Amino acid sequence: MNDPRDPAIRVMLLPKDTNGHGTIFGGVILSYIDLAGAVEARRHTLNPVVTVAMDKIEFHKPAFVGDVVSFYTALVRRGNTSIKVKVTVEAQRGADPTKVALLTEAEVTYVAVDAAGNKTPL
Repeated sequence: MNDPRDPAIRVMLLPKDTNGHGTIFGGVILSYIDLAGAVEARRHTLNPVVTVAMDKIEFHKPAFVGDVVSFYTALVRRGNTSIKVKVTVEAQRGADPTKVALLTEAEVTYVAVDAAGNKTPL
């Protein structure tokens, strides 16, 4: 099992990721949430998985260019064909590793699929 403080992915946000307000575009964060959740889902099945749902996502704080953003994952539930993963997103601000902001959390559901795209057991 992975260490809960070992992120599934960690990225530094760049100017190309900004919106018209100068903060990081929410869609960029959502994309990374999906990717991090898929990394966790892959730990629990050899089958390909596809995203079927993202539960309520509320952005608590903005992300900024230069933030190092960590996406922590935890298995919530494993069903017959689906896996639900919790993703917690935190940003390290500046060089001080103690300056961390909780950006958002989400639960993402993935379904295992076969080569034809049909649900298949995990």
